[in-house]
Amino acid sequence: MIYRFLPESDEGLRRCRQLGIRYSRLFLQVNIARQRMNLYRKLPNVYKERKYEFCGEYLISTSRYGIGSREGSKKTPLGLHRIARKVGGGWPQGTVFKGRVPVGAVWAGMPQAKIAHRILWLEGLEAGFNQGDEVDTFKRYIYIHGIGEELTLGRPSSCGCIHLAAADLMPLYENCAEGDLVWIEER
Repeated sequence: MIYRFLPESDEGLRRCRQLGIRYSRLFLQVNIARQRMNLYRKLPNVYKERKYEFCGEYLISTSRYGIGSREGSKKTPLGLHRIARKVGGGWPQGTVFKGRVPVGAVWAGMPQAKIAHRILWLEGLEAGFNQGDEVDTFKRYIYIHGIGEELTLGRPSSCGCIHLAAADLMPLYENCAEGDLVWIEER
């Protein structure tokens, strides 16, 4: 069996060290250019090394308006984030949310739902870049979430959030914890 690891030199991990942020159990790496998100799981320390093992790759969609952190831009923010809140646990797959409140279901008249299944609400961790004032990821309501129409996955189509298929989002939601880190990069 061949194992893939996230290199210690990875930009996201370097940023954690620069900011003094402890590594989380899971690490999500969003690649906007490829419209993919990789999931890594931290392995127990072996000889004081911190290693993340590759666990899977997901097809995603990011903003059709491009990259940016400004409030009102509808762009996907870059940089280091964490999952601040999880929304939707206990509701059936296909639940549609508006303002993080269940309002219907994709199978009951809402197949084009903009936010469905589950929500992982992100919080920026880099002051002045994706946290605070006019660039605050959390205040901009930037999520990793499901959608009703999954045919748009693989190309930019959101208004700033990261879209994910229900089949990928549901188990990811169960495995992720509030505080797990998310690195969003352009390349």
